[in-house]
Amino acid sequence: MVDIDGVISLFGGWEEAARERREGYDAYSLTGSFHSIDGTPHFLSSTAAAHLLDLSSVFELVWASGWEERANEHLPRLLGLPRELPFLRFARAVGRTNAHWKLDAIDAYAGARALAWVDDALNDACHVWAQARPAPTLLVQTDPRHGLTAPEARRLADWARTL
Repeated sequence: MVDIDGVISLFGGWEEAARERREGYDAYSLTGSFHSIDGTPHFLSSTAAAHLLDLSSVFELVWASGWEERANEHLPRLLGLPRELPFLRFARAVGRTNAHWKLDAIDAYAGARALAWVDDALNDACHVWAQARPAPTLLVQTDPRHGLTAPEARRLADWARTL
């Protein structure tokens, strides 16, 4: 399960990455570009997209974002991600600070299958839910300034190999 805002569409991380590159330090190797999507500016991380492409060999990628079908309308074209990935629909208005509003849709889609969920807004409700699932479940929290980086991608790949 892949969130978009804070995972691929970053909040301020480009400024930090630019400063780090100027200073000769680039811990996150953050690359990306600005795009206007439905009139809203987004800094889309090509670094995160590359990690998702690598992870697609061991995971079924599913959009778990308030973007819903709009993810497939924009991200494949802008970042070279696979076309027509499955996406979740949510029963209530999406929130911005807590991921718990996604739990019902994620649970319904995943059923009894193992799953990994990458999101920048995981909260206590998410962790309680993950621990109660009978199937293996990995929650990976991203820093919304950096999104999906090499350490998180490594953690996901290592976890997938243990299944």
